[in-house]
Amino acid sequence: MVELQEMSPCAGLLPVTIGTVTLKEVAPGRMTSLSPFGDASEFGAVLKAAHGMDWPAPGRSTGKEGARCIWFGRGEALLVGPDPDGKLDKLAAVVDQSDAWAVVTLEGAGAVDVLARLVPVDLRDTAFKRGATVRTQVMHMSASITKAGTEQFRIMVFRSMAGTLVHDLKQAMAAVASRE
Repeated sequence: MVELQEMSPCAGLLPVTIGTVTLKEVAPGRMTSLSPFGDASEFGAVLKAAHGMDWPAPGRSTGKEGARCIWFGRGEALLVGPDPDGKLDKLAAVVDQSDAWAVVTLEGAGAVDVLARLVPVDLRDTAFKRGATVRTQVMHMSASITKAGTEQFRIMVFRSMAGTLVHDLKQAMAAVASRE
């Protein structure tokens, strides 16, 4: 009988540093899709009491490292880190997404320049502040990008696209590094 081995989405591919930019895989912990059945403000109050973070406004994330709630589209957010409190089940569709996503961090002085080659969104500090998040394309892949800090971005794509994401980011990192 074949024994299956647990592997992360980017196993054997990361970390990598090219020039001033580093790409590394993140183990975010539990990832849970939250879709309130009704008014998000009532659900937000329960979320705040249970996890200490607000329901995110469109294009924003709340919480802190290790426990974050990321806007994920109209009427949907992704709880990253903690196991969802059982009280949330009564007010929303609560769906485990932990194995569905590859999560990487791109950081360094040229991170914005790297992403500018792949993403049709202005991610410069003047337009995309810390805590901002966007659902967009990275080349041809559907993605979520959240600004985690100065010159640091958290990028999520479907797990099946992990190899392609790493390849595309490495190509862009090499192109940016070649300018120096």
